[in-house]
Amino acid sequence: MKILFSGGGTMGSVSPLIAVYEKIKKDNPQTEFLFIGSESGPEKKAVESYKIPFKKISSGKLRRYFSWDNFVDPFKIIWGFFQVILIIIKFKPNVVMIAGSFIGVPVAWAAYLLRVPVLIHQQDIIAGLANKMMANFSKKITISYEPSLNDFSSAKTILTGNPVREEFYVCHPKKGRDVFGLKEDLPVLLILGGGTGSQVLNELVEKSLNDLLQFCQIIHITGRDKKINLQAENYHQFEFLTHEMTDAICAADLVVTRAGMSTLSELVILAKSTIIIPLPESHQEYNAAYFQKNNAAIVLSQPSLNSETLISAVRELFFEKYKKDNLSRNISKIMDFYGAQKVAKELLALAKK
Repeated sequence: MKILFSGGGTMGSVSPLIAVYEKIKKDNPQTEFLFIGSESGPEKKAVESYKIPFKKISSGKLRRYFSWDNFVDPFKIIWGFFQVILIIIKFKPNVVMIAGSFIGVPVAWAAYLLRVPVLIHQQDIIAGLANKMMANFSKKITISYEPSLNDFSSAKTILTGNPVREEFYVCHPKKGRDVFGLKEDLPVLLILGGGTGSQVLNELVEKSLNDLLQFCQIIHITGRDKKINLQAENYHQFEFLTHEMTDAICAADLVVTRAGMSTLSELVILAKSTIIIPLPESHQEYNAAYFQKNNAAIVLSQPSLNSETLISAVRELFFEKYKKDNLSRNISKIMDFYGAQKVAKELLALAKK
């Protein structure tokens, strides 16, 4: 059997695909895989670290606001479409899986044209434009959370939960502390800016660092090429982590993050107390609101956020343990834990039809 995956641009759409790959590879080791990603995104290094063959194609996206790129990107998508046709003809996949990225749009179109069945996975609470553009070309749609059932045809949509990589199901906090050289007697705050980092959060950390370090130690993931000029005892800065991310999350007592659903799903599996700062005016606000509604995270609005607000929120959760423990309990109940297994089952069934 041959399976073609596609996603990228950010790591958000890649993580669930890797989780499904792990599940299928473990149960069906003879299966062949190929991953189609973008030319410049961060996914290539991550995908190849799992020894999955990788092909890059031209890609673009359609923005719902004015940008000069809107005049160029349609031609990139068309070129990517023809590149994918050649890849599919050569690889001959039995099935294609895409996890909601614009890189996947020409892949879905080409697969449909060549009569290869397509499964798309919807991670976020509301459907993104890419998945809407691919929905009519898919045979099956899997979703992470129940509200997404309203966005697609009920005839081909199934609630599975979000696939999470196997490594997040085993947590050894001491190992994580050893990996990052953390102290045993200080709580650990992990700050994530998403797959490509966040300049806003980085600047916020810079302003808040001295106060935060009075009562915790920090692991800070800045994003590639977004390193900030800060050095301090108990402050550990990294531009990007691959497999060490599991250790970082596992070691953390509290996580401050954007609202990308791949990261949030990993925090669900590890039951981590979380403060969410969603990207304004984006799908992340809907993700964050769903977690807030279920008392599964504290949500801070970026437009009104300052260093004092962040420090206060972090301090409160570290010093009022019952609040932090309540978040941990609630976040662990918000999503099905068997997403990878369920999506893999649907994908294999589709491949055999």
